[in-house]
Amino acid sequence: MPNLEALTAIIAPEAATLGFDLVRVAWFPQGIDGSDLPTLQIMAERSDTRQLSADECGSLSRRVSDRFDELDPIEENYCLQVSSPGIDRPLTRLKDYADWAGQEGKVEIGEPINGQKRFRGNLDGHDADGNIAIIDASDVRHSIPFSAIISAKLVLTDRLIASTAPLNSAGVDEIDEHNPEHEQED
Repeated sequence: MPNLEALTAIIAPEAATLGFDLVRVAWFPQGIDGSDLPTLQIMAERSDTRQLSADECGSLSRRVSDRFDELDPIEENYCLQVSSPGIDRPLTRLKDYADWAGQEGKVEIGEPINGQKRFRGNLDGHDADGNIAIIDASDVRHSIPFSAIISAKLVLTDRLIASTAPLNSAGVDEIDEHNPEHEQED
């Protein structure tokens, strides 16, 4: 498995150059979307819309590919997937819990807190020290160390959809649905 910290150190400046915030860099050894090849997934967003258009995904993909061609940080064959985080996005950064406060989320931790490893409820930010993600679930407030979280994401709800800026659809009508070379990444 490639070193994700090293890859992130290469990818983050490329995203920043384009004005994007890096949301997640993940490695899937079995591939995703039906591919047998391992997949390097990069999720990024514009800070103003919290999304990327297909053209912006393409720009970031080309920058990262060019940089990886220079440095060759991954020895094996792999698939590169660049996407916007989507509406029911992963929560990977501490700031996500404040940015999406009031929205419903699901959080899983490695070691149980009071016998519980999975939490679902409204996000309520983080504490002043920036170390704790807080969730209200079933009228119980759970303080969860950010370092204990192994996966977290927003839950797709009508409230979330209503609060999310519409995706930029520029160029969508130009996509040739019959030509797989013109498929749009999300």
